[in-house]
Amino acid sequence: MMNNGTGPHILIVEDDNSLRDLFSEALEIEGYTTSTASNGAEGIEVFDEINPDLVLLDLLMPKMDGWEALERVRKISECPVIIVTGQGTTEDIIRGLLEAGADDYLVKPFGIKELIVRVNAVLRRSVPTVQ
Repeated sequence: MMNNGTGPHILIVEDDNSLRDLFSEALEIEGYTTSTASNGAEGIEVFDEINPDLVLLDLLMPKMDGWEALERVRKISECPVIIVTGQGTTEDIIRGLLEAGADDYLVKPFGIKELIVRVNAVLRRSVPTVQ
C-alpha cells in the first residue's frame, strides 16, 4: 500500500496493523510518502518496486523475519534502515547495528516524536553533500 506525500519515500515493514498505520500516518503528517508491508517477504517485494529512501523494519514477523529482510536489502542497496522492534537486549542491538548493518535501532515501546526525530536524522546523514 502506498500513500502519496511530497517528501522522501519510507517503506514501513511491520506485522502489527495498528503500529504500521500509526507510523504511516505520523510520517505522512511530517510530509513523507509511505508504503507499507506486513512481513519481510512482502517488504522485499515492495522495496524492489519503489526503491525507498528509508526502511522502518520490524524484526519478528511471519514469512520472513526482519533479520533476513535486512540481509537481502544490504546485498542490493545502501538504503538506510531503522529497526523498530521489541527485542532490546544489548546483543540484539549490537547484532542489528554492527553486524547486520542497520542505521539505527529503536526498541518498542517508543514515542512517535522519537521515531520522527530519528527518521529525520538518518535521512539527513544519508543525503550526499555537494562539494
